[in-house]
Amino acid sequence: MRAYPFAPLLPMLHDQKIVVVLPAYHASETLEMTYRALPLDLIDEVILVDDASTDGTADLARELGIHTIVHPANQGYGGNQKTCYRAALAAGADIVVMVHPDYQYEPRLASAMADMIASGVYDVVLGSRIVGGGALKGGMPLWKYIANRLLTLTENWLLGAKLSEYHTGYRAYHRRVLERIPFADNSDDFVFDNEFLAQVIVGGFRMGELSCPTRYFPAASSINFRRSVVYGLGVLRVAGEAFLHRTGLRRHPRYRLIDHKDA
Repeated sequence: MRAYPFAPLLPMLHDQKIVVVLPAYHASETLEMTYRALPLDLIDEVILVDDASTDGTADLARELGIHTIVHPANQGYGGNQKTCYRAALAAGADIVVMVHPDYQYEPRLASAMADMIASGVYDVVLGSRIVGGGALKGGMPLWKYIANRLLTLTENWLLGAKLSEYHTGYRAYHRRVLERIPFADNSDDFVFDNEFLAQVIVGGFRMGELSCPTRYFPAASSINFRRSVVYGLGVLRVAGEAFLHRTGLRRHPRYRLIDHKDA
């Protein structure tokens, strides 16, 4: 029997370049834990965008060998993601996985999420805290869990979807999603995530979810009650706009899809 030599192992999944983006703000206490836990043998590049932190986040990222971009002034959570995705596309990413560097979500699942897209099954994959009951087990405050469930129920009804949650910060996208959705038009604040998901759903992209255990502890990022109320009202606004658009009652430019040739 003829023996065939093994081909060298390459980081790429299904010949697609995987880039992890880390939207960071005051993440110096948790960044190294997050980075070390990533499946770096299957990731081609890691990019961190520091949103004008004052705790040495950017310096630590550089020490770890992470490609680091620094905003000279704070751009907000949504503004940070916009820079992340532009940088990942410029780096030639086929699949982009957003991982919060606060070690709240399980970094080891980044390759599993990427593989769900690289295999050609999905365009977007969410790491869900709700599937498998990981949210409360991981320490999510009860009031946040209840708000999550009520908002998700409302969003599913208005958007005609069946997601377990809309509020996870652990997401993976195929390049074509980032090229076709006008995410630059979205908010620079926390509601960016919901605007993006509404665009994905209205755009008809294929979505999957993966159960993800989470950790709630003092160093993990979290918004306070007042910001949560503002966020919740923004979520309802977004869901209402998307409902009006998809039913044809009022069209909204946020839900246009950019033609590939214009992307």
